[in-house]
Amino acid sequence: MEILWAPWRLSYVQKVTENKGCGCFICDAFNDSPENDKKNLLLHRGKKALVILNRFPYNTAHLMICPVRHTGDFESLLPEEMAEIDELLKKSVRVIRRAYNPDGFNVGLNLGKPSGGSHDTHIHYHVVPRWNGDTNFMPIIGGVKVIPQSLEETYDILKKFWRNDD
Repeated sequence: MEILWAPWRLSYVQKVTENKGCGCFICDAFNDSPENDKKNLLLHRGKKALVILNRFPYNTAHLMICPVRHTGDFESLLPEEMAEIDELLKKSVRVIRRAYNPDGFNVGLNLGKPSGGSHDTHIHYHVVPRWNGDTNFMPIIGGVKVIPQSLEETYDILKKFWRNDD
C-alpha cells in the first residue's frame, strides 16, 4: 500500500466532523468572519456570488465560483445570480491569466454525483488553469498530481491581482 503523507488534511477532516453550519464548506466560509477569508480561501465576497480556491485543486489557482445562496439546482439560479457569476467567471480568468500566464482553461460545472460532482448540494463553477505539458509522467506512472505551490501562496498572489483588477 502506498502511503501519502498529507498533514493539511487533518484540519479538513476535523472541520467536517465538527461542522456546525449547514454542512456546506462554501456556506461556512461565506458565513464566517471576513477576517478568516484567507484561512477559508475565500477570495471574493459578492452580493449574490463568491469566489473560493479549491482546497483540493487539479492545478495551481483552481478556483470555484458559487452563488451565495445554497442550492444544488442549476435551473433555480436567479438571473441576478447568473449575472454576477458570469462577471466573476470573466474576472477570475483575467486575474489568473495575469497572475500565472496559463496556456488555457477548463471552465465548467458538474451537475450531480454521476457527473463527477463531489459537492452537489451547492452549485459551483470550476475555473482550472492549464499549461502545455501540465500532465506529465507523475499522474500517468505514479498516479500522483504535483501542485507546485501552497494554497496560502496562491491565495496571496491571486488576492493581490484581484484587488489590482478593480
